[in-house]
Amino acid sequence: MSKRRAAAGLRRDAEFAAFTAGAGGRLLHAAVLLTGDRGDAERLLVGTLARVYADWFRMRAEDPYEQARSELVRRFAYRPWWRRPRGGTLDRLTAQERLVVTMRFFEGVAEEQTAAQLGLPAERVRMIGARATATLRSRRVDPGGLQGGRRTRAADPAGPAAQEAARGPRRQGAAR
Repeated sequence: MSKRRAAAGLRRDAEFAAFTAGAGGRLLHAAVLLTGDRGDAERLLVGTLARVYADWFRMRAEDPYEQARSELVRRFAYRPWWRRPRGGTLDRLTAQERLVVTMRFFEGVAEEQTAAQLGLPAERVRMIGARATATLRSRRVDPGGLQGGRRTRAADPAGPAAQEAARGPRRQGAAR
């Protein structure tokens, strides 16, 4: 290998290491939002970063973060149906809704760019975003199992025995 090629390889490695140190956390967060699971997100991100590393020399004038985000979205969008996301903050959304919400609201990508990247009309992206936002806002969270100010039996992790103990000792009357 020539000295010039070795120097270019070292420069690429240093540039890529600096890029991943700066953008890796944000890309991982986006991947976690998309997949709903940290392990799946890390696997998705590793594949994405491997592709970006392979294309590093060809991205002369392009933004590497934009390329990485596009590759992340592409890899997530074309996953097999049995690898659909489960859990996470966006657990009630479909995969397409997750993509739109993550790109539009977390990443701050313009509606037209999101539409172009997903291959959808801009109006469709707007509708998907509105539906996903409505779904997320309509989620009813019952903190601590309270319904109407009273603790429900199903929400009590200890069950009926703990409810009995919480009421206090029973009076032992004339049983003797």
